[in-house]
Amino acid sequence: QVQLVESGGGLVQAGGSLRLSCLASGRTFSNYAMGWFRQAPGKEREFVAAISNGGINYYKDVMQGRFTISRDNVKNTGSLQMNSLKPEDTAVYYCAAGTISSYGGDYYAKSSYRYWGQGTQVTVSS
Repeated sequence: QVQLVESGGGLVQAGGSLRLSCLASGRTFSNYAMGWFRQAPGKEREFVAAISNGGINYYKDVMQGRFTISRDNVKNTGSLQMNSLKPEDTAVYYCAAGTISSYGGDYYAKSSYRYWGQGTQVTVSS
C-alpha cells in the first residue's frame, strides 16, 4: 500500500502561482510513477502531469510551460509547480501513484494509477 497526502492548494489570483506537494508513505515511493490529475465541478477527472520512476516527465499539452512536475525520492515527495494560473485551472488536484512500464505504459490514463490521495482544492480568481 502507498498512502498519498496532498497539500499546498488554496485561493490565488489569476496570474499567480501555487506549489502542490504530495507526501507518500508505505511502500518504496521510488518504485512508482507519480501523476497529478484534476477534477473541476461537473467534469471528468483529467490528466495534468506525470513523472516516471526514472524522472521522465509527461504533461497535458496545454499545461506544458506553465506547470512543472518533480519528485524527491529521498523525501518521498512529489511536487507540481503551477505558474500563470488561470480561472479555468480551478479544480481539486489529486496526486496518484502507480506501477507503469516505461515501454508503452500509459502515463496519461487514470487506470494506470493504483493509489490516490484525497485531493487539494485550487481556486483561481479572475
